[in-house]
Amino acid sequence: MSYVFTHATLLDGTRDMQPQPNMIVAVDEAGRISAVGPAGSTVGPAGAQEVDLKGAYLMPGLVNLHVHLCGSGKPTSAGAAGDLIDKVVGNPIGRWYLHRTLRKHAQQQLASGVTTVRSVGDPGFADVWVRDAINAGKYVGPRLVTSGVGVTVPGGHGAGLFAHIAKTPDEAREIVRECFAHKCDLVKLFITGGVFDAEKEGEPGVLRMSPEIAAAAVDEAHKLGMHTAAHIESSEGVRVGLQAGVDTIEHGGVLDDELLAAFRENGVGRASALTCTISPALPFIKLPPEMTHSTDVQVTNGRIVYEGIVDAAKKALAAGIPVGLGTDSACPYVTQYDMWRELVYFERIVGASRQLALHTATLGNARIIGLGNETGSVEVGKSADLIVLDANPLDDLEALRNVRRVMVRGRFADSLQVKHLPELDAELDKFLPR
Repeated sequence: MSYVFTHATLLDGTRDMQPQPNMIVAVDEAGRISAVGPAGSTVGPAGAQEVDLKGAYLMPGLVNLHVHLCGSGKPTSAGAAGDLIDKVVGNPIGRWYLHRTLRKHAQQQLASGVTTVRSVGDPGFADVWVRDAINAGKYVGPRLVTSGVGVTVPGGHGAGLFAHIAKTPDEAREIVRECFAHKCDLVKLFITGGVFDAEKEGEPGVLRMSPEIAAAAVDEAHKLGMHTAAHIESSEGVRVGLQAGVDTIEHGGVLDDELLAAFRENGVGRASALTCTISPALPFIKLPPEMTHSTDVQVTNGRIVYEGIVDAAKKALAAGIPVGLGTDSACPYVTQYDMWRELVYFERIVGASRQLALHTATLGNARIIGLGNETGSVEVGKSADLIVLDANPLDDLEALRNVRRVMVRGRFADSLQVKHLPELDAELDKFLPR
């Protein structure tokens, strides 16, 4: 079916976007945007179904660069999560349950207005299964960019959860080849530790992966035409990741001039980007440890990680380095429907303008993962990945909390609704920056 949106107030996703009233956006039967322009001089396909927005806001769907689809955001310990994953991956009924869970979580992302999701570590290559099922038309869902299982080291972040262990560079290459064989879209590395696996105060981003293993994994991925992303939560980790040639640094650490220069030209002569993820760090410093299932040591380390993420985002923005946004969904108190919070944090904590936050979460994010010609803006020829809002997000980004309608690849997702976790929403709202 083809559609024509009429009386739309358009926010097109470009860097300097401003509301454009009384616009028409046409979508053809292939799910592509076929016309964009003022009413009176723009027409849609013959026989198109009219969608009269009556002045409501039409903009590109959001792009979430950092998601784990295996969890809901309800807090649990890493050990408990690992035990559960072992049980479900190891038998057919468990794998069915895992696929079902990831599919539902991907649909929650879509229902909330996220039309493109990059998964960066999920057990058993289940995200690949969900991607393929959505692409085959079995389920409605967002565009999924998948990493399958990641590459970690003994005692490394993600071990036993959503990463395979490499003890040597050759073993790292073998894991990358396994990801390629499963048709993953990118390779995820876990170069440093994280908040939950740090053993003492002050080392949440302790280096776990050797430079040699990191370099081997990235080299193999690039040879196979795959991008790379790396979990990194310290300056030392950023240095190792950039020297290895990682394409995106996930989270980050305090940056100096040398590291900023390395983003522009990393160890393999490429440019790298940064993914800002404030959502998983903020609950550690705002909520009591018992609520996040963390220890006092983890709370201290959570503050260090939070400060490193914010510092990295601010300095990268000031230096003109591409910065993307992701939620790290599945972490404690990070739901599968709260991408809007990450935009609010980007504005109110990092200091980005609302205009920049919207652009970053749409076309900016799409460009970082190589999809800038496919999605992220309302332009002729692009996929019709669109959301409808009643209020102007340039007045208040919290308007994104309530998405009236979602279209992905030219098809409405009206059958999906956000299923809120009220107890999490209430706590998160208490420390939403004002």
